[in-house]
Amino acid sequence: MAKVMVIYHSGYGHTQKQAEAVYAGVGSVAGIEAELVAISAEGDLPEGSWEKLEGADAIVLGSPTYMGGPSWQFKKFADASSKPWFGGLWKNKLAAGFTNSASMNGDKLSTLHYMFTLAMQHGMVWVGTGMMPSNTKAASRNDLNYMGSFSGLMAQSPADSSPDEGPLPGDLETARAFGVRVSETALRWVG
Repeated sequence: MAKVMVIYHSGYGHTQKQAEAVYAGVGSVAGIEAELVAISAEGDLPEGSWEKLEGADAIVLGSPTYMGGPSWQFKKFADASSKPWFGGLWKNKLAAGFTNSASMNGDKLSTLHYMFTLAMQHGMVWVGTGMMPSNTKAASRNDLNYMGSFSGLMAQSPADSSPDEGPLPGDLETARAFGVRVSETALRWVG
């Protein structure tokens, strides 16, 4: 059995929808204990979450991309992780990350690099998407990995869309496939 935690912040609900799709993929793999944890609007975790993170085999990090980086609520969580960092409590755990923004690019890679750097600070092992991009003339917006990201999961939700409208179905299916990859990697890692 491997424990995978998906921890995220969502400002408007779009990243929450993406997190739920990642979580669905994580939990669909036999032998995985999955948990979904939201960072509050104040940047805090629910009671007992730090202890659960310590016991996890893999931690999937999620945040919207605002102004070329993660939300301040996610940064507050990242800064607070200095306590487990000091004790090496996340060392050798798996890490992965996801983000969503209104623009197709929106500097989402900067947010993923922030998460990657946080994971490296903790001595974690990063898991990318492992997916080929949908980048041919025949590709459609709802194909898997249309965003073409390798280092982490990206999604796009138009600025004027509700969470019911974005992320699009292809991005959510990509999120589920990403969750499956993290879980399968976790099983190999703890095996």
